[in-house]
Amino acid sequence: MLGVLFPLVVASPVHGDNAIATIERIKGSVVAVGTFERTRVPAFQFRATGFAVGDGSMIATNAHALPITLDSERRETLVVLIPASDRESQMREARELAVDVGTDLAVLKINGSPLAALKLGGLDSVREGQSVLFTGFPIGGVLGMFAATHRGMIAAITPIAIPPPVAANLDPRIVRRLTTGSFPVLQLDATAYPGNSGSPVYDPETGEVLGIINMVFVKGTKESALTQPSGITYAIPAKPLQALVNTAH
Repeated sequence: MLGVLFPLVVASPVHGDNAIATIERIKGSVVAVGTFERTRVPAFQFRATGFAVGDGSMIATNAHALPITLDSERRETLVVLIPASDRESQMREARELAVDVGTDLAVLKINGSPLAALKLGGLDSVREGQSVLFTGFPIGGVLGMFAATHRGMIAAITPIAIPPPVAANLDPRIVRRLTTGSFPVLQLDATAYPGNSGSPVYDPETGEVLGIINMVFVKGTKESALTQPSGITYAIPAKPLQALVNTAH
């Protein structure tokens, strides 16, 4: 009696060896954005993730993550922390270079030698179903300044604001967004955590940045009718970030 032959299936990683090298390269450009006050415990207060763009002395992050004011009496400063596994982490002073409240994006300028800037892609290079990675500091205030990478997929390219079917459900934030102009955002089949805001969303093979994680600004517009926020993760496309970088020169 002849046995039934089954084909041998060899499992392969979701992303190839190129992704391993890509992650290692990306991590060198990812920083923690926060404030520093020498007499405070802890002295460094983490606020969001950021990453190097432009000439390498510029850091992209979310505008909502920046402090409204700094305590000048206590010499509080805006800083970025550059983690390093093989040496002591670096802390650099930073200043706001350009801020766009409409897209919740900000570009900072840091002192010292530039970092390796990440290449920004356009919306035309993003496809639904495309695999992506994002690197940042999830729950960084608790887990520490150790960059972690998560994988996901572009689930949809959707407007940041959609008029509700019932006028009574109109939220002031939706009204403002529809008035000032809607724009597409990336909906990800992935889970991001507090602290991931500002993380680069990038192609696993090339490292090209497709978007920047946003956990507050987008959800406040898209999910205002929900009593409990969903676990969906959103990202602002890289195109408006590139436009902001261009104005920051």
